[in-house]
Amino acid sequence: MKTHSLLYVAIIFFVILGSSCRKDFNFEDSTGNLSFSKDTVYLDTVFSTINSSTYGFKVYNKSNTDLQIPTIKLAKGANSYYKLNVDGQAGESFSNTPLYAKDSLYIFVEINVPNTKVSDFLYTDAILFDSGSNTQKVELVSLVKNAIFLFPTKFEDGTTETIVLKLEESNEELTREGFSLKEDDLHFTASKPYVIYGYATVPKNETLIIDAGARIYFHKNSGILIKDNASIKVNGKLSADENLLENEVIFEADRLEPSYTNVAGQWSGLWIEKGSTNNTINYATIKNASIGIYINGKRESNTTTLTLSNTQIYNSLQTNIYALNSNIEAYNCVIANAGYASLQLKQAGTYNFNHTTIANYWSRTYRTGTALQINNTSTNNTATTLEVNFTNSIIDGNATNELLLIESPSNPLSFKFTNCIIKFDTKVTSNLYNFKDELHYTLPYISAETAFANPLKNNFKIQNNSVAIDNADKNNALKTPLDIKGNNRTISPDIGAYEFSPNN
Repeated sequence: MKTHSLLYVAIIFFVILGSSCRKDFNFEDSTGNLSFSKDTVYLDTVFSTINSSTYGFKVYNKSNTDLQIPTIKLAKGANSYYKLNVDGQAGESFSNTPLYAKDSLYIFVEINVPNTKVSDFLYTDAILFDSGSNTQKVELVSLVKNAIFLFPTKFEDGTTETIVLKLEESNEELTREGFSLKEDDLHFTASKPYVIYGYATVPKNETLIIDAGARIYFHKNSGILIKDNASIKVNGKLSADENLLENEVIFEADRLEPSYTNVAGQWSGLWIEKGSTNNTINYATIKNASIGIYINGKRESNTTTLTLSNTQIYNSLQTNIYALNSNIEAYNCVIANAGYASLQLKQAGTYNFNHTTIANYWSRTYRTGTALQINNTSTNNTATTLEVNFTNSIIDGNATNELLLIESPSNPLSFKFTNCIIKFDTKVTSNLYNFKDELHYTLPYISAETAFANPLKNNFKIQNNSVAIDNADKNNALKTPLDIKGNNRTISPDIGAYEFSPNN
């Protein structure tokens, strides 16, 4: 009985093996009868030297016959900037690839173009299936942008040049890949985009000047560090086309594919070190960073640390502006949507915000922070003087309370809100939120309708049912007679960065 069982198993094994072998011999060469999910693969814009995302398509055998594809290859062969992966195998050329009846196989494509002197160009190739009269092809198309690349030095021992970032509150020092900008690199123009790897550092006693229309892209864990006694001057201008923003300066990550358009935390942010003063940022967009601007000033300094105007900072993973001991003048700004808080002002300093929209409609993860946080406590319990003034501004979001005030037990918090819309639950009882206290609040609009156009998509223009319309303090409005889009606000000014327009 045991012998018969072994014989039966052996017979089954050889039947399976034999049928398998016969199937291998029954493959027929494809003769131009393949089908494809795409006839052209468009790989989104990439920078030269940076790998693109991977794009895929399917090849179908819709016949009842098992086929093998004699050759799959790139038309430009080994000289192509495209790379292929066919059913899990990487290469440039593939022979006798099996494709069963009524089945399909995946082909994946990516591109990496060496640095070139051409500004922008379309790079094309094709994937060829078979040859001669049986040839079928799928076209490949990419827009490749040339750029100026700035990066740290790689040493012979395999290590990379580094810089040190200091967290003032914890006195912690962070070592990160980075480098000092040379004298020839301290002027960014609009002629080519800039791609930065690591922290580009503005050395002491130097100034980084950025022209209108410049585009600055950052690789992961990269940013700009402005050292003690150094400064940054961002000289953006009003754009005629609000979609192109041709005159604005834009800071964002180096992944240009549409799927990365609104991914927070792709790069680190701008870091203004203690002792840096007279920084100016005008008409800029700073988006998708971890912290948009981290700024640390000197408590004893009366010099303006940063003047921020006509600027949007949004979609930061943690916070859009984190300011310690600084002196900031800001107007016509949108500071919106962050994983924790939109704007944090801490310890000491003087902060004046006029016609600013501060909002947080973050919805990607659970958010614990408010849109605006003001905190004059100190980690070492030293006396701090924090003076904060918000005029004609909006503090709003999708939480019940979007304002948090934290006062040191030993030092009163100095703050004033004039003609501001503030999202807040009036059930909260605290002298800090006594909105009838005219010393701290003048004409506040508590939890009033802001009617933003599309806050989830960072569009904070106001609509015709917004309480912001015509309710700004006119004297403060005259200090900034034009809104963020260049519209006149001297007649009946609106609260926030935008004047209402029927065309919004």
